[in-house]
Amino acid sequence: MSGGKKFEYHWRDNVRYKKPTPLSAPKYMDVLMDWIDAQINDPAIFPTDVGVPFPKCYIPTVKKIFGRLFRVFVHVYIHHFDRLHEIGAEAHVNTCYKHFYYFVTYFHLIDPKELEPLVSSSLNHCLVVFV
Repeated sequence: MSGGKKFEYHWRDNVRYKKPTPLSAPKYMDVLMDWIDAQINDPAIFPTDVGVPFPKCYIPTVKKIFGRLFRVFVHVYIHHFDRLHEIGAEAHVNTCYKHFYYFVTYFHLIDPKELEPLVSSSLNHCLVVFV
């Protein structure tokens, strides 16, 4: 999946895709959603019983989930923004991205270097001026 000329995202899950594998954007997103579903429904990662502690892999897994979801925003903004504007979805997607961006930055879920592909978009959509 491409994130413009400078960014190419390959898929690796260490199960079906043991090496970083280039996938089309639709395939990447499909595999991503299946992978996220498997992660969040695994009680060894996301415990559901009261009193069961979260495992050491919990935070790294959450970070990986959000990092991979960010790649979807990169692809959509870089390759499909004109279409979003045409169909009137620009404001909705901007709002979704703004909430996503605030959440991942507040909780330090994505390394700031990973945010580089949308730095200008993040500044445009998420800049808050306090008076």
